[in-house]
Amino acid sequence: MSDQTTTQMMRAGLNLIGQALTIFDADLRLSVANRRYQEMFGLPDHIVEIGTDFADTIRYLASRGDYGEIADLEEFVVSRTEQARAFEPHYMERQRSNGQWISVEGSPLRTGGWVAVYTDITQIKQQESLLRSEGAKLEADLFNRSEELAETNRSLAATIATLEETKRDLTEAEARARMTSEMTPAHIAHVDRDQRYTYSNRKLSEVIGSQPRSIIGLTAREALGDEAYNQLKSKFESAFAGEPSVTEVDLQDATRRVRVALTPDVAPDGTNNGAYVLSMDITAEAQARAALTQTRKRELAAQLTSGLAHDFANLLTVILGLQSKLERIENLPDTAKDAIATTKAAALRGGELLDRLSDVSARRDLSISAVSIDTLFEDISNLAHAALPDTITFDTENQGIESAVMLDHGFVQDGLLNLVLNARDAIGEAGEIHLTARLRGTTWIEFIVTDTGSGFTNEALQSALDPFFTTKKDEGSGLGLTMAYDFAQMSGGRVRIKNRPEVGAEVTIQLPLRFGTQTTDPGMVLLVEDREDLRLQTREMLREMGHSVIEADNAEEALTLAQIPGVSHVLTDIMLGDGMNGFEMAQELLTAGHNMPVIMMTGLPVDDPIHQQASAQFPLLRKPFAGPQLAEKFHEVHA
Repeated sequence: MSDQTTTQMMRAGLNLIGQALTIFDADLRLSVANRRYQEMFGLPDHIVEIGTDFADTIRYLASRGDYGEIADLEEFVVSRTEQARAFEPHYMERQRSNGQWISVEGSPLRTGGWVAVYTDITQIKQQESLLRSEGAKLEADLFNRSEELAETNRSLAATIATLEETKRDLTEAEARARMTSEMTPAHIAHVDRDQRYTYSNRKLSEVIGSQPRSIIGLTAREALGDEAYNQLKSKFESAFAGEPSVTEVDLQDATRRVRVALTPDVAPDGTNNGAYVLSMDITAEAQARAALTQTRKRELAAQLTSGLAHDFANLLTVILGLQSKLERIENLPDTAKDAIATTKAAALRGGELLDRLSDVSARRDLSISAVSIDTLFEDISNLAHAALPDTITFDTENQGIESAVMLDHGFVQDGLLNLVLNARDAIGEAGEIHLTARLRGTTWIEFIVTDTGSGFTNEALQSALDPFFTTKKDEGSGLGLTMAYDFAQMSGGRVRIKNRPEVGAEVTIQLPLRFGTQTTDPGMVLLVEDREDLRLQTREMLREMGHSVIEADNAEEALTLAQIPGVSHVLTDIMLGDGMNGFEMAQELLTAGHNMPVIMMTGLPVDDPIHQQASAQFPLLRKPFAGPQLAEKFHEVHA
């Protein structure tokens, strides 16, 4: 079959379809058009001839009004021609000027150009219009219903938005409350009527110690342990009966003190759903409270006894003076001499008692510094061995305390030495005394003195810490243990006494544990002391500490020597003879811009005005002192 025959057959077939069809080539010239194309658009013969330019077709249709009103025909033709050159697949529907509706579907060819199919959809559009008019009433009802539903939906949406915002606020508030609860340095919890925990902020182990971190579902006894629960059992029962309570309990052998508040969880209808629990570790607070209480007691005692002691001292002075006059009378009978000697001894004993009472009641601030336990024990051993007979052995034991501890060296040493001497008196001729230092948890350091004496009597166990109580009759002042107790209370600690299971007594001083750091870096010390013998002794102590020393015996010379480069410390006595005193010299150094530490030495009484002025501004070392006390004062300056 020839190509011409094939072409005629294809043309005949295209003319039979009910849609218009055109094909334009890559040069935008008509290649194929069926009869329906000419009929649909009413085109003249020269427009449907093969080879007709696309621009001529557009110009003809536009001039006839197929595209509506056009301001510039040629510009419109150029624009549509450029769009055709960048042809893309498309489908569109448009209404001609004669009211006819046609759909246009175009698709590009691989060889260039495109094929377009035009369909008359006028009847379809008329049917759609008819359906719209028939459904107008239904649409109106539906529209009204839709409006009502839309309004309801808008109201519901607003309600949902409000609920969502409230939910977010509640979630944020709950998160903040939980975070606050977790950050609070206390245990916050809730227990139900069965005493089972329903909520906990996981702080129980920090407050009580060594308890499980997760306690939800555990009973109070399981979570708290027997020691704590047995002390709180009645408080839980009271809370379930509707009675709130706040109580303090001692745990872990009194090394930890905890405050517990129980608040009933009562519903609006009166039903008790359990209790809220707030627990806080107040060990440090209890220590400070005990120290403050003891300080107030001391101040009150000082106020009550100061006037009495002064008058009593005057009376003793009169008695001693009269007894001295009686002693000078000649030919006194022996009985009178004995009475005079006894009276003098009693008066002197009264003077000693006044001194001890003054030590207890007089105000003395703690001088806290970093103290090595080994060094402390060495000092106490030296002092104790000088006061103990050879038949009594004395030893010390430091149970692993390697770091320096913040203590008042003088107070601790005096207190422990008093206990050692009490143990010596209780032992008698021969026996053993043992001094131990150990840690109790992370809050306490304990000093324990044990002996192989006869132990405490029942009366002593009740009253040994009371002032003036003694079992030594006329030989004891009854203030030895009281001084140790007073020091412990001032420090926020406590004293416990008991008899050992087999033989002897045991006294424990428990003090708050604070670790410190000792500084031993040597420097150049300017030593200012007007007494040559004291200057010599102090110079040797400083050199043993590793310092180099330059000396002055008056303030004027010291001010000159302070200009020497490298002076790291000034150690000066307050009283320096004639001229400027040590306190005034130190103030001159500060005024001149010197910033090296200044340490004062003095033997003045605490109530002396110069002593009070100096101690308020500079570290102060009381005379007499030994090497360790001097070293501790230097450590205190650097702490």
